[in-house]
This record gives sequence, C-alpha cells and structure tokens, in this order.
Amino acid sequence: MRLAVFVFSTLVILFLSACSPGLEQIEGSKSDDLVGLTNQKSENQVSGMEEEEASNGITKVKEEEYEENTEEIKPQYRVSEDWSVVPIEDGTNEKVVLLTIDDAPEKYALQMAKTLQELDAGAIFFVNGHFIDTPQEAEVLKEIHNMGFTIGNHTYSHVNLESIVHDPEKQREEIVLLNDKIEEIIGERPKFFRAPHGINTEDSKKIAKEEKMILMNWSYGYDYFTPYMNKDKLVEAMVTGEGPEVDVPYSLLKPGANLLMHDREWTNEALRDIVEGLREQGYEIVDPDLIETIE
Repeated sequence: MRLAVFVFSTLVILFLSACSPGLEQIEGSKSDDLVGLTNQKSENQVSGMEEEEASNGITKVKEEEYEENTEEIKPQYRVSEDWSVVPIEDGTNEKVVLLTIDDAPEKYALQMAKTLQELDAGAIFFVNGHFIDTPQEAEVLKEIHNMGFTIGNHTYSHVNLESIVHDPEKQREEIVLLNDKIEEIIGERPKFFRAPHGINTEDSKKIAKEEKMILMNWSYGYDYFTPYMNKDKLVEAMVTGEGPEVDVPYSLLKPGANLLMHDREWTNEALRDIVEGLREQGYEIVDPDLIETIE
C-alpha cells in the first residue's frame, strides 16, 4: 500500500514538473517583455525628438521668412525741389523715371495697374475720395494696393486748394479725411500728397507735413490736353517728353523725371507703349518703395 502511494506521488510530481514552466523560463519571459517595452519606449522618444526637431525646423524657416519679408527697405531716391527723383547715394542708377496716375480709381485705374504689373513697373496711384465712396470702389482700391502699388492722397473732392485758401479747416478736411478713408480700406496712410492742379497753399503744406506725407508735383504730363487725348499722340509725347501742340517743342524728359498721367481711356490704351518706349531709351521705371519718405 505504502509502495503504491509512493509511486503515485512520484508520478504526480513528474507530471506537474513537465507541464509547468521553470523559474528560468518565467524570468526569461519577463526579461524579454521588459526589453521589448524599453525598445518601444526608446523608439517613441526618438520619434518624438524627430517630430520636435522637424517642428523647430519649420518654425525657424517661418521666422527667417518673416524677418526677410519684414526687412526694412533702404531708400535709394528722394524727391527734389523740382519734383524729380534723385539718387541719395553715388552709384545708384540716376536714369530713372517715376510713373504717377492721378484721379484714381475712377474707371481705368485697375486695368492700368494690371498692365503695369504685367510689365513689372511700379507707380503711385493718387486717389480722390469721391472715387472710393462705395464698397465696390473701395474693393478696387484695395485690389490695386494688394497688387503692390503705392497709394497717394489727391484730396477728397479734387478741389482747387487756392479756392479755399481762407478756410484752413476745409483744407484739413480735404486732406485728412481722405487719409482716414484710405487707411480704413488698405490699412495704411498715404506717404505722398499731390494737390489738384499742382496748387498748394501754406496750410496744405503744413497739413501734409503733419500727416508725414511728401509733397509731389510733376515734371511733365500731356494726357489732360485735348491734342493728346489720343493714344498714338500721347505715346509720342510721353516717350519723347515733347508737346509741340501745347507749346512745348523741347523735351522735358530727363533722368529722374516725374511723369504725370491720369485715369483716362486714352492713357490706359497708351500705357504699355509708354513704358516700353521709355525702357527702349534706357530708362528704368523707379519703384516708389525706394523713395525716401517721412518717418
């Protein structure tokens, strides 16, 4: 009986030993699991570091792009006493002309801006307040500005300032009210002021200075004379600087010339040929952003 019990007990122990994993196996399994978990954690850390480095790289690029885009442009030209643009420093190209377009944006200013953009030519668009009174007109001005063109002040109602010389507040209203309106539309105030008909008063000069605007008239322009309300005649007059039909038989074209044009049908038609004709004579169209302003 005792022998039978002993044999049975021995068989049970052997069976259990065969079916159960040993301590070494259990510890090995735990060790493998620990290594796997550690490796996974390390991979996640590396992945996280790579993502952070990539993110930092993108941020750095964006910061560099922002700094590049917001870098202050150094002025290369200034407006002289005779309204031409002249180099500030020696070595700057002096054979340039400045394009300006008055009475904008009435009917053709946007098309003129598109033509100039195609030609990679800058210009100042001098604006009247009564042409930006409606939301549609305001959108046109905003589009011209967003295309990269400089916006100038040409008074709210295109009044001859000499006619209100004894009313300083009315003059202030004509100038400042327009600056307010332009800023509301494009987010910045004009840096250049051109009085209607080129006639300034002592008050308008003072107000323009207070508003930190450069006074600007012009060297020559012909599109407001009846004989030059024609595309071909206007092209010839603007490219040569001569206007014999209005008693200007000599050329007014010179380095730094400030060219006056208007938002008119014939000027719109002539604009491309005017720019190309000036360039064929070796003139560069100056970028208004390169002209010194009042800080």
